[in-house]
Amino acid sequence: MSELLNTVDLDAKLQQETPQAILQFALDNFDNLALSFSGAEDVVLIDMAHRIRPDVKAFCLDTGRLHAETYRFIERVREHYGIEIDILFPDAEAVRKLTTEKGLFSFYRDNHQECCSIRKITPLRKKLVTLDAWVTGQRRDQNPGTRSAIPVIQEDKLFARQGGSLTKFNPLANWTSAQVWEYIRAMNVPYNELHDRGFVSIGCEPCTRPIGPGQHEREGRWWWEEATKKECGLHAQNLNAKA
Repeated sequence: MSELLNTVDLDAKLQQETPQAILQFALDNFDNLALSFSGAEDVVLIDMAHRIRPDVKAFCLDTGRLHAETYRFIERVREHYGIEIDILFPDAEAVRKLTTEKGLFSFYRDNHQECCSIRKITPLRKKLVTLDAWVTGQRRDQNPGTRSAIPVIQEDKLFARQGGSLTKFNPLANWTSAQVWEYIRAMNVPYNELHDRGFVSIGCEPCTRPIGPGQHEREGRWWWEEATKKECGLHAQNLNAKA
């Protein structure tokens, strides 16, 4: 696999493939792989991957601030596909220190990066150092300011364990939101009930709200901040990313 990853045309080749073919490539080349799961795109990938490898593994981040509907969604997906979903939690002492010193809603004043670092980035890093590859549901049109250059396959230098390598797949990079929902409806894929109430991009409850007609999907996330800051850090490497 290392030789394949060193070829400059691998990403260009996979760019021409369907998400299912990209997932097939990922699953054929990596045994120690897991899907990152939280939203509509991710459950589409779970559905696709489950048809290739029924025992595919997934993980999700429980920040402690999710909507009740999101917890129900996670459980529906687990039961629907009969797959293992590893629930990742933040360090309790780090959360206690943050909330004791700054309160429960410090992100409204200080921007969201500090809270996201504790509740998302640190537990994600602990998980990813145990893997050789991971799969995300990122799309280029989710955030034109930060995700427009997402490759289909990339070397994840941000979360790779020391002395090791980590490959990141983004099979839906070229898909649109409309294509995601066409698949969900056609294949009867379970989805978060919040989507029926105007929520498009769903994160933590205090940082997510429905959007109105004509608004971009990311406008419902961290709406009090500048558009260029609307990333939690899970995919910070995507800016100017290369395969």
